[in-house]
Parts: sequence; structure tokens; C-alpha cells
Amino acid sequence: MLREEGGFQKAFKDILDNELKISLNEFCHLAGVSQSTMYKILEERREPNLRTVRHIIKALNTVHNRNSDKYIAVIASATFIQGLPKTLETEANGNVIIREYAVSTVEDAIIAAVRAERDGALGVICAPIVANTVEKILSVPVYPVYPLDSVLKILEQVKSKY
Repeated sequence: MLREEGGFQKAFKDILDNELKISLNEFCHLAGVSQSTMYKILEERREPNLRTVRHIIKALNTVHNRNSDKYIAVIASATFIQGLPKTLETEANGNVIIREYAVSTVEDAIIAAVRAERDGALGVICAPIVANTVEKILSVPVYPVYPLDSVLKILEQVKSKY
């Protein structure tokens, strides 16, 4: 596609016309490329520079991931994640994958949340200790886990020992 004159433009037009389900305006916003630049590229009045191509490819990957596997990200320690189901049947989105992000620190959890959104997560489930921070960063819903039932069960076990 890059070897022939106008190859990039032809391939990109084909993707916009036949594969993506978003407007050029929305795509430009996702890519961080101005509409005027994109129109010049599509009309072959300008060749895209490497930086612009990178922005376009990143946006294409984002749109592709968003339109392919729908998933919810669960960010937690590896031991917490072990018993989770692999999918969830939802009313609005059908079968949604549960993708696990094993972390061991608060910093890792914040980074994983950002990565999950970038990868196309519909939402993020995480510990309350990071939920407030993550909610300020992400644009997808954040669901904090409040393990009150687990704590109450352990307190019952401890009660009998002391």
C-alpha cells in the first residue's frame, strides 16, 4: 500500500468507506488529526508524514478493538482473578468477554485501567482504593469492588478463635 503512488490514500479510503462505522469527523477526533489535514491526504494533495500515519494507525486499532471483542476489564491481584468466569451474558451487548489485568500495586492498577480503556474495554472493575483516581482519568464506567461479604465471613471465623 505504501509502495505505489497514492497507495496509502486508496487503502485508507477503502477502510473508511467499507469497514469503519464512524464519521470522518469522529475518526479525526480519535486520531488527533485535523479534518483539513485528513481531507488533503484523502484528496492526494498531501502525503501523510510519519507522525500522522502513526496517529491514523493508532486510531484504526482503537476503532477495530472497540468494534470487535466487547469486554469488561477486571483489575485485581492474580489470586483474586483466579475464579472469574471468562464471559458474561448481558442484555444490551450480548456475550461480553471478561478480560483480566493482574496487578500487584496501586500504580500498576492505574496503568492497567488506562491500558484497558485504550484497548477498548466497555468498563473497568477495580478495587475502591484506585477507583476514585481511575474514574477521573477514564471515560468508560468504573465499578469499584466492595468485598463486604468476604470481610463479614472472615470476621465470623475470627470471632470463634478469640
